[in-house]
Amino acid sequence: MNYNWNWSIFFDQSPEGTGTYADMLLSGLQWTIVTALCAWVIAFFLGSLVGVLRTLPSKTANAIGTTYVEIFRNVPLLVQMFLWYFVLPEVLPRQLGDAVKQMPDAPFYTAVVCLGFFTASRVAEQVRAGIQALPRGQRMAGTAMGFTTYQTYRYVLLPNAYRIILPPLTSEFLNNLKNTSVALTIGLLELTGRARSMQEFSFQVFEAFTAATILYVLINLVVVVAATFLERAVAIPGQR
Repeated sequence: MNYNWNWSIFFDQSPEGTGTYADMLLSGLQWTIVTALCAWVIAFFLGSLVGVLRTLPSKTANAIGTTYVEIFRNVPLLVQMFLWYFVLPEVLPRQLGDAVKQMPDAPFYTAVVCLGFFTASRVAEQVRAGIQALPRGQRMAGTAMGFTTYQTYRYVLLPNAYRIILPPLTSEFLNNLKNTSVALTIGLLELTGRARSMQEFSFQVFEAFTAATILYVLINLVVVVAATFLERAVAIPGQR
């Protein structure tokens, strides 16, 4: 293969005039991390709520939770990203739609909302599975203590369910982090978008995407290590 390797390209000035190519990739990494964290906040709390709805005795609550999960989990993320960014402003009232289109950093906010709602459907299934995996006696114990349904979930069921589902939640967070790359299709210059820009400017495609791959691996390893420590910290003594 006739390819000219140039690993020093990262120290060359980028055509954007804001620093080197390395600075460009690090800027993309920052957007990736911020987008993933903001989306995870939405996904965790909304997903927990939907997961709880799917375990309540109410048929209406079950139907709402199931409908949400089936819609957002079964539509491809790329399609959802386009719907949020291109279609939603057009179906809103004109003034509101124009305001959404002219919003500063619109790709960032769109990506956060889209990823948050998409990942929430997956978190909801993890929460539902965690609650249903608990011994039936825990729910009954909450009732025997005079707890309301809210208090039973708040103080008995959810704390124990989160301990069970911490490993799969870590996987969902990593998926959420990697899914930020889809946002480049709507103009968000996250890590993959920056690597693509570097490749187009310098024609050093292997160097650009090798660096992006290494950064993804490093940040994922940090998350895995942090989750391992967290899992040990919240483990119930005697169960490991």
